Amino acid sequence: METFTLSRKEMSGLLLALTGKSGQHPLQILQEAWSKFHLEEVEKGRALPAFLSTDIPPVLHKIIKRGHVKGFSLGDIAALGHLIEYSNLSATAMQNWVKRDFKEYLGSPRIGKKYSLNQAALLFMVDDLKASLDFESIRQLFRILFLAPERDDDDLVEPAQLYFGYAELFEEIKRNPELRTQGWTELSSLEAYYAQTDSSLKEAADNLMKRLGHLTRPQIEAVRNMLMIAAISVQACYCQALARQYYHAALFLDF
Repeated sequence: METFTLSRKEMSGLLLALTGKSGQHPLQILQEAWSKFHLEEVEKGRALPAFLSTDIPPVLHKIIKRGHVKGFSLGDIAALGHLIEYSNLSATAMQNWVKRDFKEYLGSPRIGKKYSLNQAALLFMVDDLKASLDFESIRQLFRILFLAPERDDDDLVEPAQLYFGYAELFEEIKRNPELRTQGWTELSSLEAYYAQTDSSLKEAADNLMKRLGHLTRPQIEAVRNMLMIAAISVQACYCQALARQYYHAALFLDF
């Protein structure tokens, strides 16, 4: 069966919609995410058989049926993580993070026996950031942004909002072919590529930061730096996923 796939922007948008802090309904986000891969089937009235041939995990069935979810089990979060493009999230890794590596931020479920939507966003963020940073570096970034780990009301920005912010930045990279390919095809102008990429991403980040007018200048700079780090880390995730695909192809096609 076909796998249901979500971009990071769609997944972060889904989390925000579930918190009620979005203008979209969760079902609408899922419908749009599925429809973009099935435009022809929808136009020709063949949406039903196409949907029936799509593998929908139980956690999505729950969201589709209820329209809202306040928390997730680790199994639910792992299932959602498997839907994210270029992601390699595993339930075993998450168990280690909540019990040891990021216990102060993720150790205790905050919605009864379920992890909150912001905790789910943090888990997705750790998975993205580890493509470029070690765990101690990630913890240092979290301390800057989320201050006291046991509290949510002192965060510079909610994790779900931060996740959505850098997901939008990554979409900017994908939308701009020059940002996406120039660095790989014109090695002689690599310095110019990085300068242009940095400038474009900073401009996109600045647009996002306008939504956080309550922060001080140093706090704004801290969030902006995090957005840049995370967006570039997602690009690293993409490169790693592409390398794995070529590796598997090399093994499979070795006739």
